[in-house]
Amino acid sequence: MQKLLITFGTRPLAIRLSKLVQQNYEVLLSTSEEVPSVLKDKYLTIPTGTNPTFSHEVLKLALDHNVQFMLPLGATEVQAMGESIQLFEEYGIRVICPAKNELIELDVLFDPTKDLPLSIVLDSVDLISGQSVTCAVNGLGMVSDSGEDFVLAVLK
Repeated sequence: MQKLLITFGTRPLAIRLSKLVQQNYEVLLSTSEEVPSVLKDKYLTIPTGTNPTFSHEVLKLALDHNVQFMLPLGATEVQAMGESIQLFEEYGIRVICPAKNELIELDVLFDPTKDLPLSIVLDSVDLISGQSVTCAVNGLGMVSDSGEDFVLAVLK
Protein backbone atom coordinates (compact mmCIF):
# COMPACT_ATOMS: atom_id res chain seq x y z
CA MET A 1 0.00 0.00 0.00
CA GLN A 2 1.32 3.46 -0.88
CA LYS A 3 2.12 5.88 1.92
CA LEU A 4 0.68 9.36 2.38
CA LEU A 5 2.35 11.82 4.77
CA ILE A 6 -0.02 14.47 6.17
CA THR A 7 1.22 17.50 8.11
CA PHE A 8 -0.55 19.20 11.04
CA GLY A 9 -1.34 15.64 12.08
CA THR A 10 -2.66 16.53 15.54
CA ARG A 11 -5.44 18.70 14.12
CA PRO A 12 -8.98 17.35 13.60
CA LEU A 13 -8.78 18.06 9.85
CA ALA A 14 -5.74 15.80 9.43
CA ILE A 15 -7.36 13.02 11.44
CA ARG A 16 -10.58 13.35 9.40
CA LEU A 17 -8.66 13.20 6.11
CA SER A 18 -6.63 10.20 7.27
CA LYS A 19 -9.84 8.30 7.97
CA LEU A 20 -11.23 9.22 4.54
CA VAL A 21 -8.22 7.86 2.64
CA GLN A 22 -7.05 5.01 4.88
CA GLN A 23 -8.60 2.36 2.62
CA ASN A 24 -6.27 3.33 -0.23
CA TYR A 25 -3.19 4.70 1.57
CA GLU A 26 -1.13 3.99 4.63
CA VAL A 27 -1.33 7.37 6.36
CA LEU A 28 1.55 8.83 8.36
CA LEU A 29 0.76 11.91 10.45
CA SER A 30 3.41 14.52 11.15
CA THR A 31 3.45 17.70 13.21
CA SER A 32 5.64 20.56 14.30
CA GLU A 33 3.46 21.08 17.39
CA GLU A 34 4.15 19.77 20.87
CA VAL A 35 2.77 16.27 21.42
CA PRO A 36 2.19 14.64 24.82
CA SER A 37 4.72 11.91 25.49
CA VAL A 38 2.04 9.18 25.48
CA LEU A 39 1.17 10.09 21.86
CA LYS A 40 4.71 10.67 20.52
CA ASP A 41 4.83 7.33 18.70
CA LYS A 42 1.74 8.27 16.62
CA TYR A 43 3.29 11.38 15.05
CA LEU A 44 6.44 12.11 13.09
CA THR A 45 8.20 15.32 14.07
CA ILE A 46 8.80 18.00 11.43
CA PRO A 47 9.92 21.63 11.64
CA THR A 48 7.49 24.52 11.16
CA GLY A 49 6.69 25.58 7.61
CA THR A 50 8.54 28.87 8.17
CA ASN A 51 11.80 27.05 8.93
CA PRO A 52 14.23 27.57 6.00
CA THR A 53 15.10 23.85 6.04
CA PHE A 54 11.47 22.69 6.17
CA SER A 55 11.32 21.14 2.69
CA HIS A 56 14.65 19.36 3.02
CA GLU A 57 13.83 17.92 6.44
CA VAL A 58 10.42 16.73 5.25
CA LEU A 59 12.06 15.19 2.18
CA LYS A 60 14.50 13.29 4.38
CA LEU A 61 11.64 12.09 6.59
CA ALA A 62 9.62 11.03 3.54
CA LEU A 63 12.56 9.10 2.11
CA ASP A 64 13.28 7.44 5.48
CA HIS A 65 9.66 6.22 5.65
CA ASN A 66 9.30 5.34 1.94
CA VAL A 67 6.50 7.87 1.41
CA GLN A 68 5.01 8.28 -2.09
CA PHE A 69 2.63 11.20 -1.40
CA MET A 70 2.88 14.32 0.76
CA LEU A 71 -0.12 16.46 1.77
CA PRO A 72 0.80 19.71 3.55
CA LEU A 73 -2.13 21.26 5.46
CA GLY A 74 -0.62 24.40 6.99
CA ALA A 75 -0.59 27.65 5.01
CA THR A 76 3.15 28.16 5.46
CA GLU A 77 3.79 24.50 4.67
CA VAL A 78 1.82 24.72 1.42
CA GLN A 79 3.80 27.79 0.47
CA ALA A 80 7.15 26.10 1.22
CA MET A 81 6.17 22.85 -0.48
CA GLY A 82 4.81 24.71 -3.53
CA GLU A 83 8.36 25.91 -4.10
CA SER A 84 9.82 22.40 -3.68
CA ILE A 85 7.53 20.22 -5.79
CA GLN A 86 10.22 19.49 -8.37
CA LEU A 87 12.73 18.49 -5.68
CA PHE A 88 10.31 15.93 -4.24
CA GLU A 89 9.36 14.59 -7.66
CA GLU A 90 13.02 13.92 -8.42
CA TYR A 91 12.81 11.36 -5.60
CA GLY A 92 9.47 9.92 -6.73
CA ILE A 93 7.37 11.72 -4.12
CA ARG A 94 4.21 13.53 -5.25
CA VAL A 95 3.41 16.71 -3.32
CA ILE A 96 -0.32 17.34 -3.21
CA CYS A 97 -0.44 21.12 -3.24
CA PRO A 98 -0.44 23.92 -5.80
CA ALA A 99 2.83 25.08 -7.31
CA LYS A 100 4.12 28.45 -6.14
CA ASN A 101 2.90 30.27 -9.27
CA GLU A 102 -0.61 28.77 -8.89
CA LEU A 103 -0.96 29.88 -5.26
CA ILE A 104 -1.12 33.55 -6.24
CA GLU A 105 -4.25 33.00 -8.33
CA LEU A 106 -6.19 30.76 -5.92
CA ASP A 107 -8.90 31.63 -3.47
CA VAL A 108 -7.98 30.25 -0.05
CA LEU A 109 -10.25 29.01 2.72
CA PHE A 110 -8.56 29.04 6.14
CA ASP A 111 -9.49 26.48 8.80
CA PRO A 112 -12.33 24.68 6.96
CA THR A 113 -15.16 23.40 9.13
CA LYS A 114 -15.92 19.71 9.36
CA ASP A 115 -19.20 19.98 7.43
CA LEU A 116 -17.55 21.21 4.22
CA PRO A 117 -17.19 18.68 1.38
CA LEU A 118 -13.43 18.64 0.86
CA SER A 119 -11.50 16.96 -1.93
CA ILE A 120 -7.85 15.97 -2.20
CA VAL A 121 -7.11 16.64 -5.86
CA LEU A 122 -4.09 15.16 -7.62
CA ASP A 123 -3.83 15.14 -11.42
CA SER A 124 -7.55 15.94 -11.84
CA VAL A 125 -8.70 13.07 -9.59
CA ASP A 126 -10.27 13.43 -6.14
CA LEU A 127 -8.34 10.93 -4.00
CA ILE A 128 -11.21 10.75 -1.50
CA SER A 129 -14.06 9.92 -3.89
CA GLY A 130 -12.04 8.60 -6.83
CA GLN A 131 -14.04 10.93 -9.13
CA SER A 132 -12.45 12.87 -11.98
CA VAL A 133 -12.53 16.66 -11.80
CA THR A 134 -11.70 19.17 -14.50
CA CYS A 135 -9.77 21.63 -12.33
CA ALA A 136 -6.04 21.42 -12.95
CA VAL A 137 -4.87 22.42 -9.45
CA ASN A 138 -3.51 19.88 -6.98
CA GLY A 139 -4.24 20.17 -3.26
CA LEU A 140 -6.84 19.98 -0.53
CA GLY A 141 -9.88 22.11 -1.12
CA MET A 142 -13.39 22.46 -2.39
CA VAL A 143 -14.23 21.69 -6.01
CA SER A 144 -17.24 23.41 -7.57
CA ASP A 145 -20.20 21.36 -8.74
CA SER A 146 -18.98 21.76 -12.32
CA GLY A 147 -15.57 20.40 -11.26
CA GLU A 148 -13.82 23.37 -12.86
CA ASP A 149 -13.26 25.77 -9.94
CA PHE A 150 -11.13 25.08 -6.89
CA VAL A 151 -10.76 26.81 -3.51
CA LEU A 152 -7.65 25.78 -1.58
CA ALA A 153 -8.23 24.76 2.06
CA VAL A 154 -5.42 25.26 4.58
CA LEU A 155 -4.86 25.55 8.32
CA LYS A 156 -3.42 28.69 9.88
